[in-house]
Amino acid sequence: MVSVVILAAGFGTRMKSKEPKVLHTICGKSMIEYAIDTALQISSDIHVVLYNQEEKIKAFLQTKYAWYIADKITLHTQLHDIYPGTGGALMQAEKQLIAIKGEKVLVISGDTPLIMHDDLMQLVNGKGAINLAVFQTQNPYGYGRILRKDQTNTQQNDTQCYAIAGIVEEKDCTAIQKQITTLNAGIYCFNKELLETYIPKLNDNNIQKEYYLTQVIELACQDSHDIFAYMCCEKNMLGVNTKLHLAQAEQIMLERLRHKAMEQGVIMQIPESIYLDYEVCFEGECVLENGVRITGKSYIKESYIKAHSVIEESKIIQSDIGPHAHIRPNSNIIDSHIGNFVECKNADLKGVKAGHLSYLGDCVVQEGSNIGAGVITCNYDGIKKHKTHIGKNVFVGSDCQLVAPVNIADNVLIGAGSTITKDIQEGDLALARTKQTNYPNGFYKFFPLKHS
Repeated sequence: MVSVVILAAGFGTRMKSKEPKVLHTICGKSMIEYAIDTALQISSDIHVVLYNQEEKIKAFLQTKYAWYIADKITLHTQLHDIYPGTGGALMQAEKQLIAIKGEKVLVISGDTPLIMHDDLMQLVNGKGAINLAVFQTQNPYGYGRILRKDQTNTQQNDTQCYAIAGIVEEKDCTAIQKQITTLNAGIYCFNKELLETYIPKLNDNNIQKEYYLTQVIELACQDSHDIFAYMCCEKNMLGVNTKLHLAQAEQIMLERLRHKAMEQGVIMQIPESIYLDYEVCFEGECVLENGVRITGKSYIKESYIKAHSVIEESKIIQSDIGPHAHIRPNSNIIDSHIGNFVECKNADLKGVKAGHLSYLGDCVVQEGSNIGAGVITCNYDGIKKHKTHIGKNVFVGSDCQLVAPVNIADNVLIGAGSTITKDIQEGDLALARTKQTNYPNGFYKFFPLKHS
């Protein structure tokens, strides 16, 4: 059995944010969720180590993972004031290893959200007593350098797996070691017995006065244990420490999500201009024009989403949306045409046409109904929201206000410019506007100088 430890205790000062670093989101999902969800694919014994803003993170996790807390996920508080650092994160009192069930221990970081399941499995199934993920980059600043057994400080290559002689942290590197471009990703798989042996032996004799987990590797090397590095894709190993890193990670995740959607049959026009959240789901052949943004748990089936439209937490089935439409949360749109600058919120529409410039909020509109330009469902009275119900084959003329709560039966015609405050029966023509009055020469009373 393998256990997973997720390190999420850091202060994240470089993020320059009041929000805990691991709760920052990438494509609508927090970094800590990416780590936990990947871990749940591998293990039923997951340990999340917290310290900075731990109560806020705990509250978030206890809501998100209520079914798993205590059963599969254990939340730990790092003894940071006594044992700071990545090694200290695995220490309980008297420098003993935290209680872990597995014979192997996979250690990952809560701020490395792009790590893939396959990357971790090659460590779990690796041939060393310790296996670690490494990557190559031309910008090694800030990372620990990998010292290879066969060529310690010289040329590095992209061999997929090799034995190592140690790791040197950036702050402790010599000038020559800083030139090494094969770097430690901070992701490890240890035999548990090694951790039980070496965690109590860690010390803080370094510039930062912290307990480094990498010292376990140093001690294991001294005792001639087999330690192997496994080469991973640089993009997968990106650690998020700044808002710039966050943006870079989101761009990589977007590339993955777009690629997945297009493989499923989605047509994307100018893919790099399209934003998708992690939970967006497509079915059938859909088309997304440029500038489309789809967020939350949205479901799009056999639909055409036109340029610069936004869809949030909604279902769109066999419909065309936009351009410049805004579908807000909890809308269900089926077999409908939603045109330019139409906004829907908590709207159930089936077989409806709303061509342009309308607001349809907290409403149900049935088959065959047409919503004219400028129509508004007045759903909020200043205290609470109210529903508008529109039946089948209703024609709502332009520039109408439907003041909820109101029920409009089937086969109704509402004249343009009407303000509807009462229910309308089937077959009615409804007009609710003041009689027009024309005052002769009234213009010239306001603008006398323009009189010819």
